[in-house]
Amino acid sequence: MSRTARTVFALLTLGALTAGCQNAGDGAADPASAPTGATGTVAPTSDATASASPTGPSAANTVAVCREVDRLIIEGSRKITADSAAATRRELTPEQLNGQLKGSLAKLADDVRAQAARAEDPRIRALVGDAAKQLDAGAGAASPATWMSRSFVGIPEKLSRDCHV
Repeated sequence: MSRTARTVFALLTLGALTAGCQNAGDGAADPASAPTGATGTVAPTSDATASASPTGPSAANTVAVCREVDRLIIEGSRKITADSAAATRRELTPEQLNGQLKGSLAKLADDVRAQAARAEDPRIRALVGDAAKQLDAGAGAASPATWMSRSFVGIPEKLSRDCHV
């Protein structure tokens, strides 16, 4: 992969991943965008409709898990982008770049899998666990850069859409 192609890939990847991780909701009705306290639980509000929503440990846990997975995906994306830019400067071979990318994806999969294990809601556990399996597939792909451009970009979008109370 040429230096220019790697630079373009890095910039496109960051843009796509960051856009995919942003909350598509309006913020008011989406529990995943609700403000949190220091413990990661939903902060109390004076809105009378807030008491009608689930507030048990499972709801608070779901919000915390979904937020952490979102943070991990964004931070992982930033790391991959930074590593790709650094690889361009160091002129890594395609094999070295693939190895670096596979390692980053494997670590991200492990971090996401740990969040799946924390999830109390079986639906969220399965959703986040599936995201970890998809990241494992990228880490095992012959060309992780190709996998990222085809498959990775859908993971944040699906999580943003489905990971909520």
